[in-house]
Parts: sequence; C-alpha cells; structure tokens
Amino acid sequence: MNRTYEIMFIVRPDVEEADLDKLIEGLSGNITNGGGEVKSVEKMGRRRLAYTVRKFNDGFYVLLNVAAAGSLITEIERRLRVSEQVIKFITVRMDEEEKRLAKVKAIRDTKVKRSAQPVAQSHQAPAAAPDVDAVAAEAEEEKKPIAAAPAEHVPSDAPPESVAAAV
Repeated sequence: MNRTYEIMFIVRPDVEEADLDKLIEGLSGNITNGGGEVKSVEKMGRRRLAYTVRKFNDGFYVLLNVAAAGSLITEIERRLRVSEQVIKFITVRMDEEEKRLAKVKAIRDTKVKRSAQPVAQSHQAPAAAPDVDAVAAEAEEEKKPIAAAPAEHVPSDAPPESVAAAV
C-alpha cells in the first residue's frame, strides 16, 4: 500500500551543485525502481542551520514528496543515513495529516458561518435620539403639537426642580 511521505534532507554546504543533482537523481531512481512515485522535488537552497551539525553551520535543503510503501521508505532512510553528503534528514508521513485536514475542512463546511447569518432586530444597537427637525416635519404633516425634544438623562433620585429645569 503506497502512502505519501515528505522526506527532507540537508546536504553538506561544500557539495557541488552537480553532485547534489546526482544525489537527488539517485534517490529518485531508487524510489521509482522500488515501486514508488516521486511527486515533487524542491531544492530549497543553502540555508543557515539552527545549530551546528557535524561541524557545519549551513547546508543545502532538499524536500522530496513521495508516494511509496513503508519498506521502500526504510531503505531510502538507510541510504540517507550512510551517505556522507547528507548531514541530517527527516521523513514525515503525510497521508494521515491530509486525511485529518480533509475531515476538519468537511466539519467546517457543514457549520454555518456566523458572519453570513442576518443580524436579528433584537440584537441591534439602540437607535440614536430622533432628530428635532424630523420630529417637527412629522408633526407638521400630522397637524399635531410639537413635543419637546428628548431630554438628557436625569437621574431618578434628583429633586423635582432639576427635572423640570432639564425639560
């Protein structure tokens, strides 16, 4: 059963570009001869290492995306381990991660986004105080006496004189 893997390895910085290409071709050939498939090869270039590895502070990073059986991956890891040019490598199985991400995406798609829902009338902010000119225009149309504009908030424990003065 073929599964997808990411194999990242770091090659010594003193290796020539031609030797790096030869190493990648050799690994790709081993994978295809073993019944696997190389999906992509990404040479990420020379980068600084986070810490010193085998007395090197930088290296060439290479990322291989591979679909292969587990036994073939162990053989590739063995070859990486014995190669003098490779100073560090890691293999990550990606099919479980892709399956998990697909499951999370399916769950998110079933839920309704809150931003897409219309806002209910009861949850809206209270309207601002009515405009005095608008109230006067409405009263003119209806021929009603004009009521005073809404007063500022007066505390309920205020004396009656201050309430009358506020209106």
